[in-house]
Amino acid sequence: MTAFSERDTVFMRRALAQARQGQALGEVPVGAVLVVNDAVVGEGFNQPITAQDPTAHAEVVALRLAAKALGNYRLEGATLYVTLEPCTMCVGALVHARVARVVFAAAEPKSGSLVSARRQLESGYYNHVFTFEGGLLADEAGALLSDFFRQRRVAQKKIQDGSERNE
Repeated sequence: MTAFSERDTVFMRRALAQARQGQALGEVPVGAVLVVNDAVVGEGFNQPITAQDPTAHAEVVALRLAAKALGNYRLEGATLYVTLEPCTMCVGALVHARVARVVFAAAEPKSGSLVSARRQLESGYYNHVFTFEGGLLADEAGALLSDFFRQRRVAQKKIQDGSERNE
């Protein structure tokens, strides 16, 4: 088990706050915070629905904002804090940005690409790999996601039940 620092916890709590912002807009509650030299340089939440952009995952939003803030698409020395294990697209973006470290909260058994469904960085194909650690505030992040999908299922069932009555 990794020993996370107090600073890691502070930044992950900020990522959880980002996730809640996305949830308030009806997005899957995933948040990300990108840090360089203890300063937040980019942060974001999932917004593919709101932005009508399939690439608008929390990690990509944070990377885009950080690159603009720093005036460089290379984010060497950066640490990304994200509430859910990154997917294949996001791992690729993190590699291309040269992020140094990723700390994630909850594992993603279906599409996680660091330790779960795929172990993308073990392929040997990349000219850059980052270190990563998972499990920081995993219970809190997992509960946020579980609650979101539970509420979504309940709402969908109400819609289905209502439409069946109207037929």
